Amino acid sequence: MNASKPSATFAHAALRLSRRVLAGLLVVVLGAVNLWALAALAIDVSPSWPAWVLTAGYGLGVLLMLWNTRGWLRLALAAACPALVVAWWSGLRPSNARDWQPDVAVLPYGEIAGDLVTLRNIRDCDYRTASDYELRHYDRTFDLTKLRTVDLFQIHWGSPDIAHPMISFGFENGDHVCVSIETRKEKGEAYSTLKGFFRRYELAYVFADERDVVRLRTNYRQGEDVYLYRLRATEAQARTLFLDYVRRAGELRADPEWYNAATSNCTTAIRAQRAVADRQPWDWRMLVNGRLDALFYERGMIQAATPRPPFAAVKTMALINEESRAADRATDFSRRIRAGIESLAAR
Repeated sequence: MNASKPSATFAHAALRLSRRVLAGLLVVVLGAVNLWALAALAIDVSPSWPAWVLTAGYGLGVLLMLWNTRGWLRLALAAACPALVVAWWSGLRPSNARDWQPDVAVLPYGEIAGDLVTLRNIRDCDYRTASDYELRHYDRTFDLTKLRTVDLFQIHWGSPDIAHPMISFGFENGDHVCVSIETRKEKGEAYSTLKGFFRRYELAYVFADERDVVRLRTNYRQGEDVYLYRLRATEAQARTLFLDYVRRAGELRADPEWYNAATSNCTTAIRAQRAVADRQPWDWRMLVNGRLDALFYERGMIQAATPRPPFAAVKTMALINEESRAADRATDFSRRIRAGIESLAAR
């Protein structure tokens, strides 16, 4: 009988400990979701003064309820409050009818007729400064049988773990069209990483002339480095990828979607637009997208010399800031910024 007492005492202590651990985890989870609810109200309620009133009211109300309740009722209320915010937040709908910044006000789309694709509203800004520009758009018809190259632009600023990728398609006659997946911002609105995790921005596909989207980043914005890589792609793969972009741009023009910094951004959207069977295997560097070029090189998706040099050497050759500044408004801008990758691919 005495021998069983230590065993029973140990079991009782283990049960009490497990309950405390579970309760502690539940408190942490409920604390996190309530903080999320506060952020959602502060960021996604518009205009700003009702947002702050609701945020302050929510925070004060939750604290008062928790102060005046005990036990499981307290936990139930701590769960019910953010659940109401989630229900409201889930009902927020994106729109194409806002007072947009001029550079994203006009959405591109394509018209497909066999091998010919006519892209409407290709952007071609002529910049005086990063925020002062003459906005132009043009239409152009591309022959898919003359699609020859697919290139990756990788734009870095600040942290090496953060980047903005753009894909550019090259045709036999020297034409290039570059696609940048971005946040569609309203007039007076700036991008915020924190806001990017909520429902603040719509998702936008920008089809643009390279003298627009590349020169903006090398010649006018400060502190941005642009790297250019030639991707390995068969003609069939290049055609499929191009049509994926055209189709997706048309879908967003008809039915807008939210941008999300974690799930629907400039990198994850590229993967998501592909058929499931055609998607690259998931890798953490698709989220920490400053390492995306290293991932592509590791998987043999970037053209390079044989035997393949270290990625660091390839990246050094891929930096095009000086070439882009020198080419500036030149009509052969796209050819001149590719001197490095053309020589690397030819080895």
